[in-house]
Amino acid sequence: MTSFTVLGASGFVGRHLTAHLQVQEHDVTVPERDTSKLHGQNLGHVIYCIGLTGNFRQQPFETIEAHVGVLSALLQNTDFDSWLYLSSTRVYGGLDASDTASEEDMLPAKPSADALYDYSKLLGESLCLTIDHPAMRVARLSNVYGSGQSPHTFLGALTKDLKETGAATILDNPASSKDYVSIEDVVPLLEKIALSGTQKIYNIASGTQTRCDMLAQAIGALGYDIGFADTAPPPRVFPKIDIARIANEFDFSPRFIQDDLPFLLTKEENDDTSCKQSDRSV
Repeated sequence: MTSFTVLGASGFVGRHLTAHLQVQEHDVTVPERDTSKLHGQNLGHVIYCIGLTGNFRQQPFETIEAHVGVLSALLQNTDFDSWLYLSSTRVYGGLDASDTASEEDMLPAKPSADALYDYSKLLGESLCLTIDHPAMRVARLSNVYGSGQSPHTFLGALTKDLKETGAATILDNPASSKDYVSIEDVVPLLEKIALSGTQKIYNIASGTQTRCDMLAQAIGALGYDIGFADTAPPPRVFPKIDIARIANEFDFSPRFIQDDLPFLLTKEENDDTSCKQSDRSV
């Protein structure tokens, strides 16, 4: 039986990942919040899901601690068979929107308050990659969607409003776009990368940019009242994410958010989309 330690298991990705690993009959350890109790232990295959998502701007110091501080202490004081650090494709935000962002790209530096999340993730990545261990890896996740996603994210807040009232107003620009990847695609890939990944860094994304107006059109076609605010910020367009590495190594073929919208917007009795995220979650 393979032993996994999931750090940040109370968060969106961590909860789904833990459930997936248990279904696969792995031995899964979910530590308490006080990770200092792990010092001196062998943690097996570690997947580091600790982090903040949409509320990082309000919690800058907690963001640094989650992405770097806790990580540093654990790397110095534990043993492990493999380590997979969850980062974000937000780190490609400084590239030109016409680019295709691959794991080998040089990333431009432009410090700002809004870039705190990106640079703290890159510092966490760099710290991991300084460790001389053959199974030290990084996964850069795009915008992960699925049941139970945080209401602090754009899509989480949007689906929450639609499910509660049947209507929503998108405050973003219709031309803004993001890459959305299903949690159902993410968790099996994390397991495979942790156990057998041959590269140091992996993009985990759909490889397709979905514009806000395309999302609104698909939602409207399902019978919901969806529109845009009268005034909107300038469009935010991120580069396309290159997924050739996971496609070639793991025969990955992504789901697409437009196809999954009926599931996301179905109001179920046991729906957990309103669950609060812990301060250290992903």
